[in-house]
Amino acid sequence: MPPPATANLGYTPPDGGWGWVVVFASFISIGFSYAFPKSLTVYFKEIQEYFGASYSEIAWVSSVMLASMYAAGPISSVLVNRYGSRPVVMVGGMMVSAGMILASFGTSIIHLYLCVGVIGGFGLAFNLQPALTIIGTYFQAKRPLANGLAMTGSPVVLFTLAPLNQLLFDSFGWRGSFLILGGIVLNCCVAGSLMRPVRKMIVSKPKAESSDCNGADETAAAEAVRTEDNSDKLSCVQRFIDISLFKHRGFLIYLVGNVVMFFGFFAPIVFLAPYAKHQGIDEYSAAFLLSILALVDMFIRPLTGFVGNTRWIRPKIQYFFAFAVSYNGVCHLLCPLFSGYAGLVAYAIIFGAAFGMVCALLFETLMDLVGAKRFSSAVGLVTIIECAPVLLGPPISGAMVDTFGDYKYMYYTCGVLMLLPAIFFFVMHYYNYKKLDEEQKQSKSVEMSRAEDTTQQSYLSTRHGIKDLPTVTLSPKVTDY
Repeated sequence: MPPPATANLGYTPPDGGWGWVVVFASFISIGFSYAFPKSLTVYFKEIQEYFGASYSEIAWVSSVMLASMYAAGPISSVLVNRYGSRPVVMVGGMMVSAGMILASFGTSIIHLYLCVGVIGGFGLAFNLQPALTIIGTYFQAKRPLANGLAMTGSPVVLFTLAPLNQLLFDSFGWRGSFLILGGIVLNCCVAGSLMRPVRKMIVSKPKAESSDCNGADETAAAEAVRTEDNSDKLSCVQRFIDISLFKHRGFLIYLVGNVVMFFGFFAPIVFLAPYAKHQGIDEYSAAFLLSILALVDMFIRPLTGFVGNTRWIRPKIQYFFAFAVSYNGVCHLLCPLFSGYAGLVAYAIIFGAAFGMVCALLFETLMDLVGAKRFSSAVGLVTIIECAPVLLGPPISGAMVDTFGDYKYMYYTCGVLMLLPAIFFFVMHYYNYKKLDEEQKQSKSVEMSRAEDTTQQSYLSTRHGIKDLPTVTLSPKVTDY
């Protein structure tokens, strides 16, 4: 789920109208951002043979692209605050297009790292972050529905691109395919042009209220005008350098578990089509496995969001996330046991469900831990730190394939790398929930003591005629959760 916007926007969102056009534009932008690196894996085996590269070397292409997309996330957010979503998305579409066109003339694997990985990855970041942000400016009451529809773009685009890429390769080769993809991805520029800012819906506030930078509504006001008002640069920077989050118990649990998890999160998708071809399966059938995975993912994401919002799951949603991570680990451990194409289809189905569950809960669990006000800062820190496992995970997995000459050890390793953080999440969130209950009870006890002291002071003042008796108040201990 994308990061939700602050509820108190300072204006009345239209909750419809042109907002649905913006949802469609975000659908396209988010779809290309998440699906493009995965769909390119269809070309990996042929590019590997063309350049004489190893599995590890070819895996760096998607790895660098994903890592660049994560690393450029905070930069993209700053640009959105400065210029708005529309120009940032349009520039991002042109960057991805330029990267793919330049890559079509590549003469070495390093050339692909720079063009597809770095240039394309930064362009995808400029597509993703603005699309996640602008929906919150158009929707409030219907925001969950709008976000759910926009996030469905990822599996839909992957479902379409996977077989299309195989068709393009058979007709034009990988160089011609990259050139055509460079034109196709320019649709992101069209999507960006539809992201019109909500300028006319802003409600003017009294001067005293709007100029109060130290009041309780500072965060809400900054969020309300962040795409239109460029004067709040300090607040923008503070959202990404909130170092105090490293003292936050819940944030640290989330961060440590996710860093380990991301080492084994993307590699199974990156190597799914090459793994099928390694077993002698034809190119179209191998590419269709990604479409099957995307089709299941398409339905699982909104279903997971619906289940996560029920009154049975919502209060302990961290356990639901831990279950989703463990489900992924079990899928990868069982993958080598599935034989033949029918077995890989079954794996693609259960893996699509597992992958969709984790993606649907990834941002929601972080917000549940740190709260809405600190969510932007938390996302900025998490994406920067997660660059390392996103970058290194697939190449390390590729090196294992090179070493053992078999994919099963890679899938076993990815399964373990998902199960370990899942166990960590179960244990640490049990501890965290227990501590939260204790701190809540302690806070209530202090509040009751303070109320009793106030009542006693009032009684003594009334009985003895003392008007200015000093009042002793006890402040509850403020603890980061």
